[in-house]
Amino acid sequence: MWIGFILIAIAIALVAFMPNGSSGKRFTLTSSAFADGASIPKLYSCEGSSISPPLSWMNAPAGTKSFALVLFDPDVPTAVLPAGFFNHWEVFNIPASATSLDASSTLGTQGNNGSGKLGYTGPCPPPQFNPKEHRYVFTVYALDTTLSLPAGADRNQIEGAMADHILGEAQLIGKYQKVGTTAK
Repeated sequence: MWIGFILIAIAIALVAFMPNGSSGKRFTLTSSAFADGASIPKLYSCEGSSISPPLSWMNAPAGTKSFALVLFDPDVPTAVLPAGFFNHWEVFNIPASATSLDASSTLGTQGNNGSGKLGYTGPCPPPQFNPKEHRYVFTVYALDTTLSLPAGADRNQIEGAMADHILGEAQLIGKYQKVGTTAK
């Protein structure tokens, strides 16, 4: 009988010290439009309506005060962009109470994407330089603060402001290839 009580006490203590809050569940990011590692539907690309896909997250770490979201393509040829990636979306100061974003959402503050414009720009890999399917990495960050940045901040500014404030992060990867191109 005492062994049962001891095991229960140990289990409660372990759950209390889990990094992602009291539930001990992993911080996750998902989309109802595509599964992790699957193709992003055309609707969300430059060949469609270029609207942001619906995203939702759960099990944010305890102490989260806001969220930031970054979307980038890490497969851009250096002949196109020397950095080898393109920023498609940055949004920060999403309220801690939020658990999702979609195309109609007005939550948070929009940063500038790689085109120097506010908001989301859909997948649009340049087939003339790299005719293959590209990966699109969505990352939501749980932060212990809100960021003192204006709308239009770029990825470097956002990442710099987040540097010492990240409690956790969750990723979702989608893939996209322009119609009429084939993977090599």
